[in-house]
Amino acid sequence: MKRICLAIMMLAGICMTMLGQTKEFQKAVARYKGHSVTAVAQKTVHKAAVAKDVVTKGTLTMKQPDEVSIMMEGGKDGLTMKGSKFIMTVNGKQHKTSSDKNAQFVTFQAVFEDILAGGVHDLQKYSDLTMTKQGNLVVLTITPQAESKKAQRRLLFTSIVITIDTKTSELRSLRMNEKAGNYTDYTFTKFAIK
Repeated sequence: MKRICLAIMMLAGICMTMLGQTKEFQKAVARYKGHSVTAVAQKTVHKAAVAKDVVTKGTLTMKQPDEVSIMMEGGKDGLTMKGSKFIMTVNGKQHKTSSDKNAQFVTFQAVFEDILAGGVHDLQKYSDLTMTKQGNLVVLTITPQAESKKAQRRLLFTSIVITIDTKTSELRSLRMNEKAGNYTDYTFTKFAIK
């Protein structure tokens, strides 16, 4: 009986912590509701086998209700989400997918749609999403799940980490972690919410 009570108390504590973090997230993104966003973007591509990171500059644009675009080098490289459709442009070549066909983008789409909606949706239902608070940042980590080891090997990313400043409501970074210590990190500055 003591173990059951202890387990219930631990579960209640976890739920209260998640609820608090959800409130911090909702408060941080409330400014986005009904607005568009632009920012300066910097992309850092890190490959563990290469000594020097590749750094490029570009722009972030977020438009209601469900459009997010990060364009680098005048569109030569980029990442675009429009609803369930995703386009990744690498060296001018487009690679298309959708969250309907590619389950690892379902939570990514839900998070960005909720940011643009001002934090009104329930993100707690996504089991591959964790939310923590680190100083003035809300950190959302999406860890895509796969049904088999074969499907796990096909995943593009091992995790996606999004940070939002709770004081300024600014999206600070988007990091896509890959296998073998490789990652692509986008950082954002000079935010304008219109």
